[in-house]
Amino acid sequence: MADPVYKERLQKYLARAGIASRRKAELLIEAGEVVVNGRRAVLGMSVGPGDEVRVRGEVVVPAERHRTFMLYKPTGVLTTAHDKYGRKTVMELMPLIPALHPVGRLDRDSEGLLLLTTDGGLTEELTHPRYRHEKEYRVWCREGRVVPSMLARLCAGVLLEDGIARALRAYPKPGGCVVVLAEGRKRQVRRMLASVGYTVTRLLRTRFAGLQLAELAPGEYRELTRKEVRRLRYTRS
Repeated sequence: MADPVYKERLQKYLARAGIASRRKAELLIEAGEVVVNGRRAVLGMSVGPGDEVRVRGEVVVPAERHRTFMLYKPTGVLTTAHDKYGRKTVMELMPLIPALHPVGRLDRDSEGLLLLTTDGGLTEELTHPRYRHEKEYRVWCREGRVVPSMLARLCAGVLLEDGIARALRAYPKPGGCVVVLAEGRKRQVRRMLASVGYTVTRLLRTRFAGLQLAELAPGEYRELTRKEVRRLRYTRS
């Protein structure tokens, strides 16, 4: 009896190739931008060895082994793969690896721990709100140390233009504070502190999903071990 042919859902295949998360891969399929063996793909399709998959005309082949890196993103560098204005991006700090992309974002003016991976599935797990991976930020403010009463307000919830935002924990530090979040809206820490009367002058992400920035200097990176990647998949900080 012949061995069974292994097949997987097309959106999982695209995520494994680092093209997009599974949710975004479904949108690509629905938009008609994915072709399998010369025919337009449809949701629910599975692919296996011998199938040719193309996205926007380019052949997609998942890497045999995914790679994931931790980078100390410096200030002034964009968290994106490309910038139409020619500004410096995090990809210029990394080795040239097909499908490597940032996991989430750090604002241009912010610095610290940023993950990059070729694994679209891992990206989705780390960025989807339901997994509630913690992100810890060391913050410096123009007004100095943030008083406990204002930090309590951050934990109780403050109203921003895109809804209520809450810190999991927040405590004072010289010159500012530490804020821990389980979500990642655009410029969220800066906006939360502005809502209680503080102006952020420096923002450093020191921890994400159980990983610590530790010994890295600005612009430096290191590849995660397989053990660290496995912990990322099962850690909810």
